[in-house]
This record gives sequence, C-alpha cells and structure tokens, in this order.
Amino acid sequence: MNAGPARVLVTAATRHGSTGEIAVALARTIHDPRQEIEAVFFPVEQRPDPTPFDAVVLGSAVYAGRWLDPARDFATAQAGALRARPLWLFSSGPIGAPPFPADEPYDVAPLIQTLHPRGHHVFPGRLDKDLLSFGERAMVTAMRAPLGDFRDWDAVRTWAQQIAGEVLAGSRSNSPDRVGR
Repeated sequence: MNAGPARVLVTAATRHGSTGEIAVALARTIHDPRQEIEAVFFPVEQRPDPTPFDAVVLGSAVYAGRWLDPARDFATAQAGALRARPLWLFSSGPIGAPPFPADEPYDVAPLIQTLHPRGHHVFPGRLDKDLLSFGERAMVTAMRAPLGDFRDWDAVRTWAQQIAGEVLAGSRSNSPDRVGR
C-alpha cells in the first residue's frame, strides 16, 4: 500500500450553487481521517489537476438535459487522467416529486463510454426563482416548474459512503486502481 491516506478529488460545475453544495457534502462525507481517506472539493472551473488523487468524483448541474460546459470541458481535457483512476459521475437537476425529468442527461452516455466511471448518480436539485436570470425565470414560469429544494441529503451521504468504501477497499488491497504518488 502507498504511504499516506487515499486522496479523493470531488469537483463539479454549478450554476446557482445547488450542485456545488452537493459536491461539498460528498467530499465531507467521503473525508474520514480515521479511515485514512482525504477528500477535497474544488469547483471544476478552477480546473483541478486529478493526477495527484487516487480517485475522482465529477459532477455537473443539468440544464435542458445537458451538463454544463465547464464540466464537459474538464472531462474532455482530463480524460486520460480520469480513466487512469477510479471515477464516479453525478448529475444534479431533476426537480419535483417525483423528480422530473426522470431520465439521465442525454450527454452523460458519451461521457460514460469515454471515461468508464464506476457509477453515475442523478440527484434531485433545487429551483429557487430568486437565483435565476430573467430568461430562466421566464422558462420556469412557462414550464410551470415546481419551485423548492428537492435534494435528498440522505441519498447524497449514502452514495458518498459507498464511494469511500470502494476507495478504501482499493487502497487496502493495493489494487492497480490506486495511483502511486
């Protein structure tokens, strides 16, 4: 096993902060010094370097069925580094109860084919009319989209714990997925 704790990068693109808050919650839950796992969050717009990390969680807010450009651009620019380590993807965006739309964002399938993540999770999002631009408010009104915070924090924590377990299992078994530092 490599010296030191396993390191996990959590990065995401967010437009109005909701997805960033999910990413921060993922990093906080994954981070456990007692288990020798460190997790940090960096906004994807800061273009964090994934190479010093043992695993990566990459996410994006979803608008009109698509990931935000900064997340897609990061995935493309860092594809080699992301494929070389355990990777999980998440999307945030469906709203309402039940969440709508129920489908995965349509541009996630090519990312999955290119990056080979261990999983992709879609989390419900938040729609706060006060945070929207004029055009976004008009679209929300025309679509009669439900307003509110639909994020499921228990689901976020549960998924983060699953990721932490997989990262720790890989680091303890000295698997080839663990990237040397």
